[in-house]
Amino acid sequence: MDYQALLIAIAMGYFLGSIPFGLFISKLGGQGDVRDIGSGNIGATNVLRTGRKDLAFLTLLFDAGKAAAAALLAGHYLGIPYNMVAGAAALFGHCFPVWLKFKGGKGVATFFGSLLAVHWPLALAAAAIWLTIAFLTRMSAMGGLWAAGTAPAIALYMGKIDLAVMASFLALVIFIRHKENIGRIIRGEESKIGQKK
Repeated sequence: MDYQALLIAIAMGYFLGSIPFGLFISKLGGQGDVRDIGSGNIGATNVLRTGRKDLAFLTLLFDAGKAAAAALLAGHYLGIPYNMVAGAAALFGHCFPVWLKFKGGKGVATFFGSLLAVHWPLALAAAAIWLTIAFLTRMSAMGGLWAAGTAPAIALYMGKIDLAVMASFLALVIFIRHKENIGRIIRGEESKIGQKK
């Protein structure tokens, strides 16, 4: 492995991923600092709690897009497996951005953006799981946890060992960031989609 390319992929992915689009979009949309409402999270689900579906959709799009851009750029200029490294680093940057004292989003949209750029069939399978679980439970966090948790197994089923390793890292980060959500789910206190917390 080319360690210079590895460092470039990590740095590019992290800094692209750490751009807090939810924070910027909510402020530009006249909703103030999204960290002051709901869960205090900068992701699309919390932006939705402002009541602005358009801003939540833009946040979702940009959070997914920055991870996809990182993976696609690394894939184009550095090749495989550096696209996977950059995609994983983008998720880490989104969840732990240096600009916000390492307090970022939960990573679900960024997770899908990374997978979509690296291996779209796995992204579609994970999205189907997210939609199904989120629809049945009305809990975005539950859908995200199921999608992330099953992605490594799906990648292995597809015969993509390197992709399974990447998906396992993504799932680990997402589960760490959803620690409080997991506790609320167990207690039956997790907020529903569209509910202002």
